[in-house]
Amino acid sequence: MADNPEEAPSNGAKAEEVLNNGAKTEEAPEDSIDSANYLDLTSFQLHDLQGVELPSSLVELDLTANRLSSLDPRIGQLRQLKKLFLRQNLFSDEGVEPLCHWTAISGLLELVLRDNKLTKIPDVSIFRNLLVFDASFNEISSLEGVSKVSSMLQELYVSKNEVTKMVELDHLHELRILELGSNRLRVMENLQNLTNLQELWLGRNRIREVQLCGLKCIRKFSLQSNRLTSMLGFQHCIALEELYLSHNGIQKMEGLSTLENLRVLDVSSNKLTAVNDIENLTKLEDLWLNDNKIASLEGIGKAVAGSTETLTTIYLEHNPCADSPAYMANLREIFPNLVQIDSTVFA
Repeated sequence: MADNPEEAPSNGAKAEEVLNNGAKTEEAPEDSIDSANYLDLTSFQLHDLQGVELPSSLVELDLTANRLSSLDPRIGQLRQLKKLFLRQNLFSDEGVEPLCHWTAISGLLELVLRDNKLTKIPDVSIFRNLLVFDASFNEISSLEGVSKVSSMLQELYVSKNEVTKMVELDHLHELRILELGSNRLRVMENLQNLTNLQELWLGRNRIREVQLCGLKCIRKFSLQSNRLTSMLGFQHCIALEELYLSHNGIQKMEGLSTLENLRVLDVSSNKLTAVNDIENLTKLEDLWLNDNKIASLEGIGKAVAGSTETLTTIYLEHNPCADSPAYMANLREIFPNLVQIDSTVFA
């Protein structure tokens, strides 16, 4: 669901000051971007930029949360522009089409088109040095067009759309973050060339099987709210630090013993009856097991033996084992450094 815009400033003195000076009214820290280089018009509910001065020295232009449906052609003359934020407006495919031709701003490094009315990936091939591209929260049904995105790209966000297949990703060798959550994906595929990928977010799709295609650098990975029945497939992802698998149909904890760098494991809201295959993990800090079918705490100390000292947070509520009167006392005895059990935080 799209973020709600902040309350828009009135058309009085504050808005006038920002529009005239091209800067935020609040005092900026000494190391902030110079006001002549940075213009933030967030939440002014503007329908166009008529009357707004766009200094030629602008490096960053933020037009988040307005009512814009077309691009002011003056933006295409901002030769120093590196970051352009068009989030939460009314842009259609036709509305952003001029970007394809504005070679004067081809040095753009970050382009955010999040939360608009796009139905396809726009042609951003002129931005050869683009590092961050965000087209999330639109109506995009295909990743067709991603093949034209710069091979220098480090972060790609296309969440909350209607994408059905992972395609045209092969050239993104420098990609560090890939966010495709809340789409209609059924299969993990075409990831084998993303050898530098560190974060992969695929929550709220229709994926049934883990297929990481040989990726070994992943540090954060989410497959929450999919259709998994097994967690096998992560064995070779030894760099993994955070793994999120909640809201699936997993019945057994397995394939985790090699993940020696794992700090956060979320397997809540599954069908687990026991805690397994994590006794050798020595860096685990957060363990989420709530909303499963774990009957007893017996043996949990042994099951999490490697992380007895490092574990600080554990969730086991809404399991049969949490009904025991001594539930919290037993957990604190087993794991002496716990600071949180379920929603209870200890001073």
